[in-house]
Amino acid sequence: MFKKFEWIVAIRYLRAKRKDGFISVITWLSLIGITLGVATLITVMSVMNGFREEMLSKIMGIGGHVMIMPAPGQTSIKHDTSLIIKLSRIGDAVPMVETQVLASSNRASQGAMLRGISRADLVKIKPVSEGILESYEISELPKGGLIVGYKLLSRLGANMGDEITVTSPRGNITAFGTVPRIKGFPALASFKTGMSIYDSTYIFADIELVRNFESLEGRLTQIDVFLKDPDMAKKAAAEIEKLLPENRIYTWRDVNASFVSALNVERNVMFLILTLIILVASFNIISSLVMLVKDKARDIAVFKTLGATKTSIVRIFFLSGSIIGVGGTLVGTALGIWLAKNIELVRQTLQALFGVKLFPDDVYFLAEMPSHIEPTEVMAVAAMSLSISFLATLYPAFKAARSEPVEVLRYE
Repeated sequence: MFKKFEWIVAIRYLRAKRKDGFISVITWLSLIGITLGVATLITVMSVMNGFREEMLSKIMGIGGHVMIMPAPGQTSIKHDTSLIIKLSRIGDAVPMVETQVLASSNRASQGAMLRGISRADLVKIKPVSEGILESYEISELPKGGLIVGYKLLSRLGANMGDEITVTSPRGNITAFGTVPRIKGFPALASFKTGMSIYDSTYIFADIELVRNFESLEGRLTQIDVFLKDPDMAKKAAAEIEKLLPENRIYTWRDVNASFVSALNVERNVMFLILTLIILVASFNIISSLVMLVKDKARDIAVFKTLGATKTSIVRIFFLSGSIIGVGGTLVGTALGIWLAKNIELVRQTLQALFGVKLFPDDVYFLAEMPSHIEPTEVMAVAAMSLSISFLATLYPAFKAARSEPVEVLRYE
């Protein structure tokens, strides 16, 4: 497609000469701009993908894909074994009793979420069952104690075996008024899910223990249904609604709608903002080539006089700009993939170097900076960068081809 002399001339025009120093500086700025733009875009999009996946997996790991809540005006659901069996045909049905409490130790107090769930069902909650910090299985733990998030345990200043006092806002009605329910339970184990909001607020206990504490014998506060495919939640919810028309049925998308929407909006906005870096770099390509065309006007005239066609002239300057675009895109893609794969190492290095905590888990909920490289996304970014770069070369290339040798050589 391209002739040998066109390649030779295009590459030679990109080499720095003393008189072309300013053009060379702009050329290098164009190359660096495209490299940084592509690398930043790939890295940020990969981190956003990882953040979204990690957050949703943690959220859906703790809570079900479909949640069955009490009917309007009710505070609990009857624990019907036959209903649980019917729901199990749709997915893993996990009955539970959940309540807000005040957790206290001898040193501190903090609000917490107490969730009662059977040991067999707790094994299905992977972030918790696989995040137990002690060296034993959940099935080995006695049923008379608590499994506490490690951050919550730390904030309470408690250790394994210490008694955690739990106070419920649902008080017992007596002749002297409402008396809060208060009871102490030993901390049997701690867990780490890697998501700060769960590690600092959740307490798990046997369902019967919480039931007795809240005086909810034979009752549940909710039933979570875990599906094999989270995207089938809407269809499953419709099936469950036929079984329980009076109850409130929510999917994980309903509960986290604002969060999922915010993530998608942020991801799209970041993509648009970072694309501007590549666009700015493409303007540098245009300016450097326009100046190159002006500087090489005599050369162009000589080429045309010797028989070079307009197409050849277009190709020469198209190649000059494309080399910048392709080079910047390739280097930027490689750099972006490396950064995306090693983003946690980069974060730790920058933290140690500057003494500043980046990506704090109490703000971003996750203990480590996640990253997930989507090959199709990387290819799309590279294709977009190449397209912008190629388009940026067209105006200078056609401007060079339109120059008339007679007019140029007359003034030389």
